[in-house]
Amino acid sequence: MQTWNNRVARVTRGAALVLLGSTMLAGCFDSNSSSSGPSEPPLDTNLFPADGRLEATIRITEGGVPHVKADNLKSAAFGHGYMQAKDNVCLLAEAIVKARSERAKYFGGGPDIGGGLGLNIVTDFSYKAQRIYSGAEAELPTLSGESRALIEGFAEGYNQYVTETDPADFPAECESEEWVKPITPVDLLAHYRIIGQYASGNSFATGVAFLAVPPNVSPAPTPVSTVASNEAVEQLQKKVVRAATASARSVQDFTDTGLASNAWGVGKSMTEQGRGALLANPHFPYTGHRRLYEMQMTVPGYINVHGAGLLGTAIPLINFNENLAWSHTVSTSRRFTWYELTLKDGDDLTYIKDGEEKPITVETFQVEVKVPGMPEPMVLKRDFYFSEYGPMIAADKINPSLPAWGDNGALNSGKRVALTYRDANANTGGLLDTWLQMSRATNLSQFKDVFKNCGSTLWVNTTYADDQGNAFYIDSSSVPNLSEKAIALVNLRRLQPAYAGLFDQGVTLLDGSKSIEDWIETQCGGLTTYEQKPKLVRTDWVQNSNSSHWSTNPDEFLTGYSPLYGDEKAPINARTRLGIKMLQDPMDPGYSPDLIAGQDGKFNAKELIGTIWNNRAWYAEQLLPELLERCNDIGTEPVDGRDLSAWCQALGSWDGLYELNSKGAHIFRVFMGNYLSDMDADLTKPFSPADPVGTPALPKEDNAGTPSDTMLLALSLGVGALQSQNIQPTAELGTLQYYRASGGVKPDSGDTPMFQSQPIQWHGGDGNIDGAFNAIGVYTGNVADDTRFARIAPSTVPGTAGLSDGSDGVDGWLMSRGTSWHFGLEFTDNGPEAYGLVSYSQSSDASSPYFTDQSEMYSRKEYRKLPFTETEITASLIANGETTISSE
Repeated sequence: MQTWNNRVARVTRGAALVLLGSTMLAGCFDSNSSSSGPSEPPLDTNLFPADGRLEATIRITEGGVPHVKADNLKSAAFGHGYMQAKDNVCLLAEAIVKARSERAKYFGGGPDIGGGLGLNIVTDFSYKAQRIYSGAEAELPTLSGESRALIEGFAEGYNQYVTETDPADFPAECESEEWVKPITPVDLLAHYRIIGQYASGNSFATGVAFLAVPPNVSPAPTPVSTVASNEAVEQLQKKVVRAATASARSVQDFTDTGLASNAWGVGKSMTEQGRGALLANPHFPYTGHRRLYEMQMTVPGYINVHGAGLLGTAIPLINFNENLAWSHTVSTSRRFTWYELTLKDGDDLTYIKDGEEKPITVETFQVEVKVPGMPEPMVLKRDFYFSEYGPMIAADKINPSLPAWGDNGALNSGKRVALTYRDANANTGGLLDTWLQMSRATNLSQFKDVFKNCGSTLWVNTTYADDQGNAFYIDSSSVPNLSEKAIALVNLRRLQPAYAGLFDQGVTLLDGSKSIEDWIETQCGGLTTYEQKPKLVRTDWVQNSNSSHWSTNPDEFLTGYSPLYGDEKAPINARTRLGIKMLQDPMDPGYSPDLIAGQDGKFNAKELIGTIWNNRAWYAEQLLPELLERCNDIGTEPVDGRDLSAWCQALGSWDGLYELNSKGAHIFRVFMGNYLSDMDADLTKPFSPADPVGTPALPKEDNAGTPSDTMLLALSLGVGALQSQNIQPTAELGTLQYYRASGGVKPDSGDTPMFQSQPIQWHGGDGNIDGAFNAIGVYTGNVADDTRFARIAPSTVPGTAGLSDGSDGVDGWLMSRGTSWHFGLEFTDNGPEAYGLVSYSQSSDASSPYFTDQSEMYSRKEYRKLPFTETEITASLIANGETTISSE
């Protein structure tokens, strides 16, 4: 196999198709003749090449970051698609297989889960029911010229790399595989529909929609054509249903997407240059399709933006240009609603709404399944059921207290019901338009206009800063627009414990028998408008760390918004509390040896990246002094049979941070892993909306420093876990906590994955358990996120934030999510100045020089200057780091 460096960098092929679509619709008629017909709209050469020839110059700077420059948008996207494929071809190809509902066709029925074998079959069918691919086919002709240029160009670039490269030279995960092949714009758009539903429909695609069938109807698919025996087919059907059931039961909390982030917009009153500054700190998976890829896209006179986007997106998403910058954080808003339909008596496929009968429609879908020993795939079919809102769901498979199809209702007691859902992000045709217009904006007014014109960032907030010193926050996600009466009904129902529990899990259950609870149509469809969105402009700061809009800046609380945006006057998470504390008083260093904003109390770019890397943690700053007092009181007296004195001594020497050389951080982590379950009941100072940072607080003094002390009992449990793994009290965190990529095998092959790098010591703490701002975490899934690529997954000890139990060759904390693409930026008189990294590096190809290079830099706290100007790019070029690719 050739190495990454030896692969061909340039090829010429047949000429690309000339696309004449454009958003320029003026001048369609000849003013000299009233009888003349319409003419072709003029070609917008900012978007498309006049001669149909795609050409892009690609310059590679430190870290393997491509800076793509072209004369038109399609050519720039062409270069972007080429480079993403070069660095991540297997992940991209597998994402397209998923979007086309072809996992079972190429990889087989799927993994063993819950005694079932067939998760690929379940998800393939579910994505068809969610119209992932068919919806993309319908959306493509409606796209703007800008979106077409981006999608078509990216697909052409990807295809150029795939066709020029010998399949035997692809990475081991997809070497010589038939599913790595050219893609179409529809394929890419279908992938975007999955991205759009990460925080909504994606949760229903693993069993919840698949199991939704009327009473006395089996959810098992039936064969259309097969040479397998009846017994083999029956066994497959049983396994598929078991897999779907187990997968559905695993979904308990729709607010947990496995994604988080910190973002600060700092205004002119708190920056050294008197302009704006930005801290961008997404906490995303290190594996799979949600990796972020850094690049700069330049079309002179049209767009010049540097940032990073999810794999496959044709434009970066967390960006800066010459005048403004922004980042995103996962919003507390809700992107879907459930509807309880009241069924007609004696009819399971008709429901009653406002006294009128409505049909539950049926559609039949087919998927192909690769079966070992069979020359052709088995073809299976299944009926799926739909209301006017969307697919039906088997909510009872998630929560047994919810009604099954035909049971008595939760909202309409005594009436037979069925459940369905509506997804605010079911259509994502405007995804690229939103981020393109954000990237082209030059001031706050233009940036706001993107959202005034119904732009949506799907499931994230936006935090912004600009060169005029403005700091701006908006929950720019897609949120259903409910009437005031429907909102009042939701709030009334939330007084009932069962409904409140469901709502707290992220589900808004509405009554489908009354149109008053339908979404209210606006110019943005059924979604809220700009005027209804929480937003705030400041000249000091705005921030978000995944708490609701309410606490964006406690000097100006945001209240009175739809409950579908998130709770107001409610407790905020630990990262938010720490972030606000640092912004309110940057002269208080906590346990850090350095002031986060220096002696002047005003931020620059380096200080902002340093704020992420100072590795402070909320719980350490709030609880460590109290814990040490209790340690001192207990001395050598056993707690739950354990002498804690050596462990308490190590805690007393801890620097309070989550640095590589910190001794004692691991002890505090396992303490918090056990104390959190008791903390709410143990704290004596209740939450106060007037002081969201300082409350709740103050552990009980009852039994303090005795063997019955709640805090010491939690510490004892944690110490027991460390002792079970032979971890010593004085161990340095860097010897226990690390990043190490694994994989190297093909999807669902059954082959054993392998480690692909040496352990790289990793600083930072768990955002939920430690309350660390630089949040990282353990992922226990045995496949890379969203994929079917096997990885080495740790088996973990309970109450430890993911400490490996020593099996499968894994020990310590194997970190695989958290701080990813991150940077600090300040606008200066000379333009944007930014420093940052992609923590897991640019490429998922183990043979690439960009597989772990930035990971090593992260470990050493060596940020890169993010080149933006021509001078900066030239100065940062790697050797032989410039090439031109074309489609001629």
